[in-house]
Amino acid sequence: MNTVPDMQYTKLGKTGMRVSVAGLGCGGSSRLGMAQGLSTNQSVDLVRLAMDLGVNYLDTAAVYGTEPIVGKAIKCSPRDQIYVATKAHVRRGGKIISVNDVVASLDNSLRQLGTDYVDVFQFHAIPPDIYKQTRDVFAPALLREKEKGKICHLGLTESPPNDPAGVMLKSASRDPLWEVIMLGYHMMHQVARRNAFPGTLENGIGTVLMFVVRSIFSIPGRLEETMAALTTAGQVPAWLNKDAPLDFLIHHEGGAKSVIDAAYRYARHERGSDIILFGSGVTDHIRTNIASILSPPLPPQDLKKLEDLFGHLEGVGLDLPESRAKRA
Repeated sequence: MNTVPDMQYTKLGKTGMRVSVAGLGCGGSSRLGMAQGLSTNQSVDLVRLAMDLGVNYLDTAAVYGTEPIVGKAIKCSPRDQIYVATKAHVRRGGKIISVNDVVASLDNSLRQLGTDYVDVFQFHAIPPDIYKQTRDVFAPALLREKEKGKICHLGLTESPPNDPAGVMLKSASRDPLWEVIMLGYHMMHQVARRNAFPGTLENGIGTVLMFVVRSIFSIPGRLEETMAALTTAGQVPAWLNKDAPLDFLIHHEGGAKSVIDAAYRYARHERGSDIILFGSGVTDHIRTNIASILSPPLPPQDLKKLEDLFGHLEGVGLDLPESRAKRA
């Protein structure tokens, strides 16, 4: 059995919540193992394993289909010791839905979760073209639901595949209306360092990082394919067009154990990051992912090399899970 260090905790912006730096993402390609055919009880066991290892932040959404699993899992703990975040879209099928429909989505999420409130409610995957409407029309309605006690904190999530330059983040990260922002960030997509973290730090907005490990780092051959395309386009040096192009990160002097280990450590220690989301349908992966998030920073020379090589890139490795990509 893999040994996992004691969980580390941090303050999530100005929310007052003391959250685990590792948060369980209940969507993604796995959806808590549902995509691989796990039963409900098996998926619940995965959530409870993460909780047993100190994870107290669970991120789900109406579209993930995992709210009932999260609801069943949290029944084993006092409600005030676990933080649950969920989300609702404001646009479906290319059309903006009504405020009442978003409130109805919140109410249904509460039923699915079996709880009277969610700790964080987020507008899901907001691109630049509807940011203003989300802020000025939808947010006031959900703040009224907050007054009723259904929501503790209001936030929103970006849509990295549809906004690779992080345009929406520039506005949202400097708007103190939001208490939590969920954003995409990884070793080859460092946009948030410019477009989000300066504003969230200034305004005390909590950050939840997604896309930290995606297909580019986890599917064999995907990184090599991406590097080949980037070298052809002249966006990265030609020497990266090879097998295992990020193997310079794996070494004994404080280096990473694997590319995935490097990816989690890279994001975890970025100034401005609060919660690093991870997910899996495999017990051992739950343990190893948490262990990586809790590991020390990458060596300074590795961090500098990553910034020098990839700091200018936008939109690399931001694939959606296949099931959601078909609906997008």
